[in-house]
Amino acid sequence: MDIAALSVAMNQAALSQAASLKVMHMAKGQAEQQGQNLVQMMNASLNPDVGKNLDIRV
Repeated sequence: MDIAALSVAMNQAALSQAASLKVMHMAKGQAEQQGQNLVQMMNASLNPDVGKNLDIRV
């Protein structure tokens, strides 16, 4: 394999890796945002009075 072909192959590999890392970074950002949204929804629906009493009939 000559030097020019090797250089092209290495540059293509580097570009592919950079694109893959960018996509993973975007996915991580979306997952973090969804996690924060889930925590906000859970805090908004939190009712401190629920679960204090237990009614049992036999």
